[in-house]
Amino acid sequence: MLPDSSMIGYLLSDKIGAFSYNLFHHQLVAVMVAALGLMLSSSYLELAGLVMLGHSSLDRMMGYGLKLEQGFSFTHLGRIGKPEDAPNGNENDNGLADLY
Repeated sequence: MLPDSSMIGYLLSDKIGAFSYNLFHHQLVAVMVAALGLMLSSSYLELAGLVMLGHSSLDRMMGYGLKLEQGFSFTHLGRIGKPEDAPNGNENDNGLADLY
């Protein structure tokens, strides 16, 4: 659950929240942390990278993607949450709010 603590950035702004969330949920960052741990023979860094990778993979399976700066509900996989919460009430065929 530690990667989810990165959502605290949303208390400051959507932009800071998206950056901090994405930093801890980006799979390439997780692989780089694990590889760094392997190169430095640090089991703690290896474990941290694997936990980050597993956590972000589970989030992707659940439909939660990397966040966009429009707000927490907007991800690279589409909008999450209830369609009626759409800011403009405009929905496309798949029920997701129109981002453009």
